[in-house]
Amino acid sequence: MAFRGKYFFPILMTLSLFLIIRYNYIVSDDPPLRQDLPGRGSSSSGDDVVVNPVKTRSKKSKRLFHTAVTATDSVYSTWQCRIMYYWYNRFRDEPGSDMGGYTRILHSGRPDGLMDEIPTFVADPLPSGVDKGYVVLNRPWAFVQWLQQAHIEEDYILMAEPDHIIVKPIPNLARGNLAAAFPFFYIEPKKYESVLRKFFPKENGLISRIDPIGNSPVIVTKKSLMKIAPTWMNVSLAMKNDPQTDKAFGWVLEMYAYAVSSALHGVSNILHKDFMIQPPWDPETKNTYIIHYTYGCDFDMKGNMMIGKIGEWRFDKRSYGSKPPPRNLPLPPRGVPESVVTLVTMMNEATANIPNWES
Repeated sequence: MAFRGKYFFPILMTLSLFLIIRYNYIVSDDPPLRQDLPGRGSSSSGDDVVVNPVKTRSKKSKRLFHTAVTATDSVYSTWQCRIMYYWYNRFRDEPGSDMGGYTRILHSGRPDGLMDEIPTFVADPLPSGVDKGYVVLNRPWAFVQWLQQAHIEEDYILMAEPDHIIVKPIPNLARGNLAAAFPFFYIEPKKYESVLRKFFPKENGLISRIDPIGNSPVIVTKKSLMKIAPTWMNVSLAMKNDPQTDKAFGWVLEMYAYAVSSALHGVSNILHKDFMIQPPWDPETKNTYIIHYTYGCDFDMKGNMMIGKIGEWRFDKRSYGSKPPPRNLPLPPRGVPESVVTLVTMMNEATANIPNWES
């Protein structure tokens, strides 16, 4: 299933040169898609490993999208990836689905124990210290490598994350060159215009051209993403190395970098509020396609939310950093939002059916 030594690219510029790339390169209309910008030096050892993505089923439609999920080899990331992939498989061939192939983009630089379970592409991480402890900076660099090296049959790509649960078949929400994205309330380009103008100069247009999005969930054409990805990588690193920008954006810096890069390449996004929900703040799943369980869910036994406190009943993915959640998690008490009940129910179904689930 794995292929070694197929992809070899000589280094064309050093990391130090990369980190001082001129701004006009960052915002160029069509930056070259280069696999070799900040990665470790290539060698003849042939350690790169690529596992073929899920083969796309035959369809007359040309609207299929390939699902790509970036991940690490940590226990925390691994169990989330297994649950995400379980639900992808459940809905992939259902009516209304435009879901094609699937790839986990593993940016730990080496194969792990899921290589035979989940179609995986192994990408190099950034060199030690470049991410400054902000591991998410590896995401755009991993996408650059994947887009450069992998054979992707579909014309569209869904960028997703390990802590996404697909709740029903996902159609292609993009329209032509218009991407489809979820709007985040905390991505506020207008509020941070003075900061963003460092990366999106006035000659590029109104700040409102920057959509309030991150890179996930986004459905975008492969052609557009091949242009956006190198800029996304460059802008992310430039933002992280600018103290004012780093302080302003914090943990959502890479999301702003994607939004800016999409705008720089003229790729606008159809904003779908129902693309994803985030329990417990979003109470219902009926109109959504994805549950994003990024927030902790804490309730008392009467079903009241316990904000800022450890609940009498709780589910928080961060409780399972060193081991997966057990099978048969207790269901929440009555009165808890339906979205939370559905989340736990779907977690339980997945863990009951995934072989060799260990807690």
